[in-house]
Amino acid sequence: MKKYNTFLAIFLVYLLLNIVLLPKLYITATFNGIKAWAFNVLPSLLPFMILTKLICNLNVIEQFSTVLHKPCKRLFNCPSTASLVFATSVLSGYPVGASMTADLYQAGKISKSEAFRMCSFCSTSGPMFIIGSVGATMFGDIRCGYIILTSHILGALLNGLLYRNLIAPKFDEKQLSNSTSSQQDFVSIVQSSVSTILSIGAIIAFFFVVTTSLSPLFSIFPPQISCLLEGFVEITKGCQEITTSLNGSYAVIGATFIISFGGLSTILQSNSILKKLNMPIKTFIKQKITHALISVGIATLLYIIFIH
Repeated sequence: MKKYNTFLAIFLVYLLLNIVLLPKLYITATFNGIKAWAFNVLPSLLPFMILTKLICNLNVIEQFSTVLHKPCKRLFNCPSTASLVFATSVLSGYPVGASMTADLYQAGKISKSEAFRMCSFCSTSGPMFIIGSVGATMFGDIRCGYIILTSHILGALLNGLLYRNLIAPKFDEKQLSNSTSSQQDFVSIVQSSVSTILSIGAIIAFFFVVTTSLSPLFSIFPPQISCLLEGFVEITKGCQEITTSLNGSYAVIGATFIISFGGLSTILQSNSILKKLNMPIKTFIKQKITHALISVGIATLLYIIFIH
C-alpha cells in the first residue's frame, strides 16, 4: 500500500507539472472532456438516472419482475429485481446498472451480498455506443458492433454465474424497506441524479487530462500496445485508437475487452456510486476483468463464425 501511495504521489506531481508547464493543452483537454460529457453522456444518462431512481423508490418493482424470480435465484442467486436492473443497464449503458443496484440496496429491496453479485452482470455498456459509435462509426462495419454487443452481454451473464456465491465481507442484512430514509420525493431524486451526473462529468474531464498527460509515455510502445493502454484509461478514446492501430479480429477482440472492462474512468464513475454499498473497488475491478476475459472468448468465436 505504501508503494502504491508513493507511485500515485509521483504521478500526481508529474500531472501537476504538466498542467503548469502546458496550461493551454490541458485546458483544451478538460474542455474536450466536458464537451464529450455534455453532448454524449448528459442527454442520454439524465432521463435514465431520474427514471430508474423513481422506479427503485416505488414499492412495485418486485411486481414487474416476479415472473423471473426462479431463473434469477437459481442462476445468479439474486432476487427477481436483478432482471430489471440488467435490462435497464443493457439499454442505457454505464453507469446506470451500478446506480440502480445501489439505489435498490439503499431502498431496502436487496441485501448487500445480492448487490455485490448484481454488480458482476448489471454493469454494462449500451447498444447506442457499441453498435452506433464503435461498430458503425469507428469500425465502419456494423457487424463488428453486433459481435461486440453480443459478446459483451453474454459475457456479463456468464460473469454473473461466476460470482453467484459472492458474499459481502461485512454485516449483510436488508434495510427496512419502509424506513423514511428509503423514501424520496421527486425533487430529492432529481437533485441526487444531477449530483451523480455532475460527478461523472468531472471524472470524464479529469481522465481526458490524464490520457493527454500519458500520451507521450504511451507513444513509447508500439501502436498495438499503446491503443490498449489508452483504452485501459478511457474507453472511448481507447476504442478509437484500437480501430486505427489493429486490424480484423484483433481490433474486435481489443474493443470487446476494453468495453467490457470499462476503463478506469468508467470504473471510478461506478465506484463513486457504489460507495453506498461499501464495496471494495478491488472486488469491482476483479469482476470487470473476468467480464472482459469471458467476453473476449465469445467475441473470438463469433468473429470466426460470422466474419472470418
